[in-house]
Parts: sequence; structure tokens; C-alpha cells
Amino acid sequence: MPTRRLVFPGAHGHDLAARLEVPEGSDPTAFALFAHCFTCTKNLRAVVQVSRALCKEGFAVLRFDFTGLGESEGDFADTNFSSNVSDLVAAGTFMEAELEGPSLLVGHSLGGAAVLHATRSLPSVRAVATIGAPSDPAHVLRHMEGYREEIERAGAATVSLGGRPFKVKRQFLEDLKESRMKWAVEGLGGALLILHSPKDAIVGIENAARLYQMARHPKSFVSLDDADHLLARERDSVYAGRLLAAWVSRYLEG
Repeated sequence: MPTRRLVFPGAHGHDLAARLEVPEGSDPTAFALFAHCFTCTKNLRAVVQVSRALCKEGFAVLRFDFTGLGESEGDFADTNFSSNVSDLVAAGTFMEAELEGPSLLVGHSLGGAAVLHATRSLPSVRAVATIGAPSDPAHVLRHMEGYREEIERAGAATVSLGGRPFKVKRQFLEDLKESRMKWAVEGLGGALLILHSPKDAIVGIENAARLYQMARHPKSFVSLDDADHLLARERDSVYAGRLLAAWVSRYLEG
């Protein structure tokens, strides 16, 4: 299926790299915007496979790299959860101006928490879906347990995340403490789908339960059974994409 390379201005002036998957031979049913997981990129295998599964069901899907990651400009050390939310809003605003406003937001892991916060600023959104999302963005601090004292004392530290070095500043930790997940979820204007595996060893299934309890109807939960956190197996990511397309179709009618 056709894939277009795009670049758009992020919230803080950096050019952000994106890919747009479009259905072959027909106009899109609707547009979706995908937010990748913490320190991942738009080219993570699961992100690509979920996007393409949605595309095969008629959706156009924009996936992009947050500031300082992948092919996007900027310094990761200067980013935080709030800047990711701002980048998402910038992506949706770009889509509104150049393509069509996103009807569906999809977020994987911390990207799931980010889409829940960004929805209020994107009026075209009718539905939101999270995959393996934490019920509190501060969940990512678990990955920095051995570095937090140094970050607090020195103002920054180089942290190993997924086997790669990232510079993390004190402002990143402080910003996470300011996030308001309950406010974001309770005020969600559209439908919510929570996808989570009970065997997720990175973000436990209890996070899905808390998100579900916070949310108002219409809300849905679907178990991803024995999938891992990154949906590494193709069958799991393709299943998630097809399920997303079927679920969201009822909220796009009329």
C-alpha cells in the first residue's frame, strides 16, 4: 500500500518526520493518528503493522517520530511528557490543514497516555484507543530507578533505556509528576477502547483496569491475551489493527 514521507513543524519549532499510510485504490474512510511508545519510533514493527492493518480496512494512518527521536529534529533531553502531547496536537493540526483531521487517535504504551491528554485539543477526534498504556505517565520512572538520585542531584544523567543511552534531565521527572491522567480520561469527549495483555510484563494489566474505571461510557476493553508489551508477533499487532477498525466504525457513522 502507498506510503508517503511527510515533514511537519512540531510544537517547539522542530521538523518532525512522519509516514502516511493510505489505502490503495480508494479514498480513506477516515484518518487516524498514531503515537509510538516511550523512546520508540514510528518505525517500530508493531506501529507499522497496526497502521497497515488499519489501512487495509480503509483508514489513512499518520505515524510520526516525537521530537528528538527517530528522524525528527530536536534533542530528546529537552523533551518531556507534555512536549509529546504538544507534538501530538501539532500533528493533528497539520492533518486538519493538509489532509483531514484525525477521527481516531491510537497510542502505544506512554503514547497511549499522551493521546488521552491530546484529545481535548483536537476537535475532529471521535474515538481514542490505547495499547498497553499506563494509568499514570509517571510509570516510566520505573525504568530510571538507578538513575533518579543522580538526575535530582546533578540535574541530568545518561540513562540506558532499551539498551540505548538517553540523556534525561530533572525537568523530565518533574513534568511527569504534573500530569493529570484522571482529568484527561474523565473529560474524554469520544469513545475509548483499551487494549492490554494480561501478560504484559512492562505495564501491568492493573493499569487497564484503572483506566477503565476512570473513563465514562462509551468505553470498551479487549484483552490481547498472551501478547507481549511491544506486540512483537505479527499476529498480535495485525489483530489489534483489525479489531480497532471494526470497533471504531460504529463511532464514525453519520
